[in-house]
Amino acid sequence: VQLQASGGGLVQAGGSLRLSCAASGRTAGDYAMGWFRQAPGKERELVAGIAWASANTYYADSVKGRFTVSRDNAKNTLYLRMNSLKPEDTAVYYCAVGRTGWVGRAVSEYDYWGQGTLVTVSS
Repeated sequence: VQLQASGGGLVQAGGSLRLSCAASGRTAGDYAMGWFRQAPGKERELVAGIAWASANTYYADSVKGRFTVSRDNAKNTLYLRMNSLKPEDTAVYYCAVGRTGWVGRAVSEYDYWGQGTLVTVSS
């Protein structure tokens, strides 16, 4: 599976962005997908995940109520809508395909990764 993430950029605090992640090579519809982020000097963390049939979602406490994850299995695409962005959301965001249909929180539970897209939130 190849993943291509896009949609990052520079935005002011309080603004919004929508990230997209297009999967190719094999359908990702049977697997959970997630958005991770990694800020300089910090570990990569799961911010949002969605199960294979959108049966359940996961959000990190830091983004609950501001971020919305969704997927379109017909288009083999994952999305992350980010509202009310804060400077602490600044990071490289990665999309990933999990090993099972259910959302895992650990990096080790994901087999395929996109190249990352940089989100910078200015204060």
